[in-house]
Amino acid sequence: MNELICPDVFDGKVKAFFTKKPLGADIRKIADILSIRRENVYLPTQKHTDRVQVLNSAMDQETADAVVTDRNGVLIGVKVADCVPVLLFDRKKLVVGAVHAGWRGTAEKITQKTIALMIKEYDSSPLDISMALGPSIRGECYQVDIEVKNAVCKATGDGDYYIQKDNKCYVDLSSANMLQAISIGVPEENIWVSTECTYCLPENFYSYRYTKEYNGSQGGFIGIFSE
Repeated sequence: MNELICPDVFDGKVKAFFTKKPLGADIRKIADILSIRRENVYLPTQKHTDRVQVLNSAMDQETADAVVTDRNGVLIGVKVADCVPVLLFDRKKLVVGAVHAGWRGTAEKITQKTIALMIKEYDSSPLDISMALGPSIRGECYQVDIEVKNAVCKATGDGDYYIQKDNKCYVDLSSANMLQAISIGVPEENIWVSTECTYCLPENFYSYRYTKEYNGSQGGFIGIFSE
C-alpha cells in the first residue's frame, strides 16, 4: 500500500517498513494493518540520546533512541520528522534493530553503537546484517552550523556527506550513518537507502524544518515474524 515504504534488502522472516503521513507513528493503525496486538508494537521514549535498549521479555517503555531484540512477533520502531530512521536485521541470528539518528545521535555514532551491541549481545556478525535508511532530510535541505558539521565529521570521518559553500554548511545524515555502518563492517551491498527527502516532500512526510514546528512524525518499524 502507498502509506508504506518496504525496503527490498530484507528477507521474508521480518516485516520492515517506513511509514508516510497517513499512518505516521500511529501504533493502533499499524497494528491493525499487520493484524497484530497493539501491545506487541514497541516505541521507546526518544530524547536524542545514544542509548540503545535491549528489549527482552518486558515491554516497559524506556528512554532510548535505538532498540534491538530477538523476540518473535514483536514490532519495534522509532519516530522521526527529518531525522534518519535506520532498520537493522541479522539474518542468521534473527535479531532486529531500529535506530533514530538525528545529528546528535549521528555525532554519538548511535547506529554504530547499535550494531556493536548486536555483536556483543547476540554474537552477530556485521557481514550478516542488512540495513535500511528511510526518508529523512537530505543534502542541501539540511543546513547546520559549523559546530554540528564538525561533530558529525569527527564521528564519521572523510566522505561526501557534507558540503561547505558560501560560508554555509550542509550535512546529509543518511549518508553519514551509512558510512558509519560500513566502517564497523556492514557490507555496502547490504544497505538500502531511501532517496526521498522529508523537507522536499511535505505532502508525504512530516518535516520539522519545513513547518518550523512539531506537528507529527512518521516512523521506521521492523519485527521478526517467523513460524
